[in-house]
Amino acid sequence: MPEPQPGARPADGSTPGAEPDRDPAAADEPTSPPVPSDQPEPSAQPEKPDQPAPSAQSEPPTRPEKPDQPAPSDQSAAAATAEAPAPRWSGSAPVPPPLPRRPAWGESAEPTPPPPVGSPEHQTPVDPWAGVDTGGWDLPSAELPPLPPTVPYPTPPATRQWSGPPAGSVGSHPVSPAAAPRPPQATGPRIPTRPMPPPAPPPVVPKQRRGRRSATPPVAPPPGWQAPKGYVPVPVRRRRRWPWVLLLTLACCCGCPAYYGFPISAQYPVQAALPAQVDDLSLRQDNRSAETAQQLENEVRKEHWLAEDTFAGVYSTSNGKQVTVFGGTGFRLNPESDADAEISRLTERYALDTPESVDTGVRGRHERCAVGRSAGDEVVVCTSVDYGSIATGVFTRLSVVDSAALLATLRAQIVQPKG
Repeated sequence: MPEPQPGARPADGSTPGAEPDRDPAAADEPTSPPVPSDQPEPSAQPEKPDQPAPSAQSEPPTRPEKPDQPAPSDQSAAAATAEAPAPRWSGSAPVPPPLPRRPAWGESAEPTPPPPVGSPEHQTPVDPWAGVDTGGWDLPSAELPPLPPTVPYPTPPATRQWSGPPAGSVGSHPVSPAAAPRPPQATGPRIPTRPMPPPAPPPVVPKQRRGRRSATPPVAPPPGWQAPKGYVPVPVRRRRRWPWVLLLTLACCCGCPAYYGFPISAQYPVQAALPAQVDDLSLRQDNRSAETAQQLENEVRKEHWLAEDTFAGVYSTSNGKQVTVFGGTGFRLNPESDADAEISRLTERYALDTPESVDTGVRGRHERCAVGRSAGDEVVVCTSVDYGSIATGVFTRLSVVDSAALLATLRAQIVQPKG
């Protein structure tokens, strides 16, 4: 192997005895590791003992950073700088300096001032009311009575400090029992199962109307049956019930009001007028009879203050019979009770006996008759009341039946429908 000649360059291209001045920017960059060469270093080669050692000037320094090496001259440094190759690619680019940070949204562009050096706890306090006259602010306070002594709270019972769960329950969890081993199942060819058909829907029951019987299907004739010659089938007519229901409804809604409303419409409203002659009875016009009729008419108006019209008169016959009749017109809601009240009013005046009911034959008309005395003579008093009028008659020398019949005749001549 040849020895290094004097003045030869090292493997890195630098001159012996001097280290090239590198660019400051290139010196700061990290360099890639040197590429190993196939030629071994001179220090690693074995030296021949028969050859003399080279001089100190021609021997290249293996460690140029040793302090005992002499400083190179200016000419050698300039030559080394001129002959130094360009720095090899290191694999990284130079990092530019960072840009100034942009302020965040809402952040002030002004820098935050530094905190004050001294804390307010160490400063001297300032009295805000220094130099202010506060002598007029003192207000007289009323003496308050002393508060009653408060009842002390009861001493709570001593509690034992909780020492945690018992030792046996720490970390204990119920353990499920081990599953029993399954018996081995015989393996064999699997038979495909047929899918089950869906369940049949329930039969739909036709809706039936309330109140009607379910229509039964017609009975079919036996097989081979033939109708006789000339037979024509006639459809069976269904029986309808709605007309009977309609008639019953009309009877209830219209029949009841008509039954009770017909007497009222026939007996009210009416008007009264005294005729001069009724059969063999003649109306007396003398002063005494006129005065008696006026007195009776005033009594009727006083007792029946809702009456629309009043009437009174005295009739007599040629054989000495006398009939006094009086009454009034107007609507009456309960004729039966009005007839009983009229007989009760006249009981004391005529000393009447127990009254008896008389059938008038007219629906809605009620009549009462009683025997009494007037001026020492026996009299019969009869009262007839319906929905539109009241008529009372006092009869002499007649029986109860004849008196009731004569009152019906007089009433038919005196009271007439208003029209």
